[in-house]
Amino acid sequence: MTAILNASQRRARILALLVPAALLAGAWSFQLIGHLYPCEMCHWQRWPHYGALVLAVLSFVAGGARTKATLVAGAAALIAISGLIGIFHAGVEYHWWQGITACTMTISGAGRSTDAMLKDLLAAPIVRCDSAQWTLFGVSLAGWNAAVSLVGAGVIGWLLRRRA
Repeated sequence: MTAILNASQRRARILALLVPAALLAGAWSFQLIGHLYPCEMCHWQRWPHYGALVLAVLSFVAGGARTKATLVAGAAALIAISGLIGIFHAGVEYHWWQGITACTMTISGAGRSTDAMLKDLLAAPIVRCDSAQWTLFGVSLAGWNAAVSLVGAGVIGWLLRRRA
């Protein structure tokens, strides 16, 4: 491998940064603006994207083409892992298989009395992992994450292997 990345590998590196950044921006927008609070499995899908972002950023500052390409490949693998978790979560939402039963609550207890926290806890919405809060064309957010992540990871991998 040469000292610098070829054009396809540079595109792969950019995609390795943009795919998880866009998906996380979407997830956080739905949460903070749309008030769609994530369930436990939604959080599971985010963690690999955070890791992919770190690897993608490191690929811009690392020395050597082999190191850069390895970091991009690692980011692609993490993006694909998020997509696989998305498939599992979507299957739970569509009741194709049994999922987990834990739910997520949005309660903050900083500087508050126990009674106030209990009141908020009882009034808080329960976010179920087996029920899609939002869909587009019948596909849930988990399904969209799976599709975009797996296609994105595949394109990144293809671009990494491609000769300029």
